[in-house]
Amino acid sequence: MIGSPRRRASGHDREILRLAIPAFGALVAEPLFLLSDSAIIGHLGTAQLGGLGVAGQALATLVYLCVFLAYGTTAGVARQVGAGDLPAAIRQGIDGMWLALVIGLVLIAAGWPFVSGIVDLFGASASVAPFAETYLRVSLLGIPSMLIVLAGTGVLRGLQDTRTPLYVSIGGFTLNLVLNVLFVIVLDWGIAGSAWGTVIAQTGSAAVYVAVVLRAARRHGAPVRPDAAGLRTSATAGLGLLLRTAALRVVLIVGTSIAARMGDPEIAAYQVGFQIWTLLAFALDAIAIAGQAITGRHLGASDVAGTRAVTRRMVVWGIACGVVFGLAILAVRPWLPALFTSDEDVRDLLLGSLLLIALLQPVAGVVFVLDGILIGAGDGAYLAVTTLLATLVFLPAALAAHWTDAGLLWLWAAIGLWMVTRLLTLGLRARGDRWMVTGAVR
Repeated sequence: MIGSPRRRASGHDREILRLAIPAFGALVAEPLFLLSDSAIIGHLGTAQLGGLGVAGQALATLVYLCVFLAYGTTAGVARQVGAGDLPAAIRQGIDGMWLALVIGLVLIAAGWPFVSGIVDLFGASASVAPFAETYLRVSLLGIPSMLIVLAGTGVLRGLQDTRTPLYVSIGGFTLNLVLNVLFVIVLDWGIAGSAWGTVIAQTGSAAVYVAVVLRAARRHGAPVRPDAAGLRTSATAGLGLLLRTAALRVVLIVGTSIAARMGDPEIAAYQVGFQIWTLLAFALDAIAIAGQAITGRHLGASDVAGTRAVTRRMVVWGIACGVVFGLAILAVRPWLPALFTSDEDVRDLLLGSLLLIALLQPVAGVVFVLDGILIGAGDGAYLAVTTLLATLVFLPAALAAHWTDAGLLWLWAAIGLWMVTRLLTLGLRARGDRWMVTGAVR
């Protein structure tokens, strides 16, 4: 029995990697939709590319706020899987997909009359606005499919399957690229052609998820009709995650706005630094997604000891990945700024930013993992309150950077304060037992 703890850790490691590696691939594949659009539309002109940027930000905001459809569905389905009730697991996943459809249709109806106003809110110039409106108006038609993809991804993650979402993401990206070339370059439809290509690709991806879930429903005898009680349960479970996500979005928007007001070198350095932060966040978020699925399953099976053990192991993974990422940034830091800019002011600001970004990676590793674990436990109310608290800590520190002309490094220090606050609140919760509510339903 001497080697049993090591064997158990190895088993946890295999399970984490089995779920996290495909999840990372799917997370990286998603931004390629907009990236491929940018590469093609960029050849049409600056105004068209600017229109894509404005419309893309508006769409990203809508989809980002609805990410609870994936996270909440993952947690609920995984609990039912742990309880050994696959029909109920699939039924709950189907409720999430129906909710996604309803929200998507509401967003079309609510957003369509206000497309021009939405574009104005993002500050589009007179030359950019018409293209942004065209792209956004067409892309709104794809919102239901985009949200069904989120919910469908959550269903499969809850069923402990992260490979299928990876394959669907790759297929959707490939179809999007082919259709964009056809519609924009061959048929000369302009920016509207790019939007239609993305809508069709997202609709195809949604159709695949629907087909996969319906096949599972037939196999396990789960009903597929919309259920009012199930829709209410899915919506209620997602409310805390929606508030959590909104608070996170505030930090992202305020950070960018303050950097933009500091000056051109500051916003340029901030954007590069934030893109590096985001890339590393994808890898850490993959571990968090594994945490959602594994935690939900263990709690559904009423396995408190197993939940505690796998939590410890995933925290170790978060710290290890954070240390590795931090050291990697420090290793390439002297040469990295030159890859992005020849402006000496931007380079100097980026050098300082990268130092803080590197130091924050171990903290980010633990925060992402614990966030995923508590999402998997269905602890959305606590996450909403504490994320709001962390945001309230961030805001005065970030605004002070603007009011006192403290500079970009102070803004990154404010982000560091935000992360440390999240680390403390999530860590305190994870050390206790109140979040470990067992059973098929929280």
